[in-house]
Amino acid sequence: MNSQHQNPVKTLPKVFGIVNITSDSFSDGSLFIEPTAALKHARQLEKEGALVLDIGASSTHPDSQTVSAKEEIYRLNPVIDVLIRENYKISIDSYKTEVQRYAIKKGVHYLNDTSGFPNFSFYNELADASCHLIIMYSIQKSGIASRQKTDPHIIYKNIFHFFEERINNLVQHGISTKRLIIDPGMGFFLGKNPASSLYVLKKLNDIRKHFCIPIMISVSRKSFLGDITNRPINERAAATLSAELFAWQNNADYIRTHEVSPIIDACKIWLSLKET
Repeated sequence: MNSQHQNPVKTLPKVFGIVNITSDSFSDGSLFIEPTAALKHARQLEKEGALVLDIGASSTHPDSQTVSAKEEIYRLNPVIDVLIRENYKISIDSYKTEVQRYAIKKGVHYLNDTSGFPNFSFYNELADASCHLIIMYSIQKSGIASRQKTDPHIIYKNIFHFFEERINNLVQHGISTKRLIIDPGMGFFLGKNPASSLYVLKKLNDIRKHFCIPIMISVSRKSFLGDITNRPINERAAATLSAELFAWQNNADYIRTHEVSPIIDACKIWLSLKET
């Protein structure tokens, strides 16, 4: 998969707006648990420029509660039905096969799996679907995040090994690489120490060149930003924007974020300055 091709930064990033239909999300738990609130928030994110609405009904932060697939589907159903009817592009953020199967039947455009699609027995169904697959690396391999100290260099090597293996497996089952997006993970998914997230961010361009597959980055309000700035979750907007801009400049194709307009506005200014 080695290639000298580099994806130059010439256009705005494709932005996924986060909609958490959860009671315990680390950043906005319970704010959008009711369908009416979730729909209002989703529509606002789209107005601000989100290309896709990334909807999750189960949190994955280390202190999150266990939510069954049945409960996830119960939370998702009224929101997805309305948004699909209104022709929004939808991504479902879930690592549970049952929820992913439900999402495919609903006709969503993306499946976002923080465990990176570990269920090989599901691959034939994924091959028959048409949605894009967002494959995320995590040190936990499955389920919710945990607090582990990690070595940045080992994590970086593991990311390469993981994507090589997972992409090959998907392709062998008839899934085109054109449907794939890779996410190297951030925050607790790479380790509780900020060094691992920072190191991988610095290496995004190398990852992009090697795999020649679009990259998604989700740093929004993450723990490592709080560790560096000593800011609580609701005061990490500036840190988030800085990291997102850096990721975009290092060839991240997709930015998954809680606040859509700041990154789009910042990129517009950046491009305007580059052109003058």
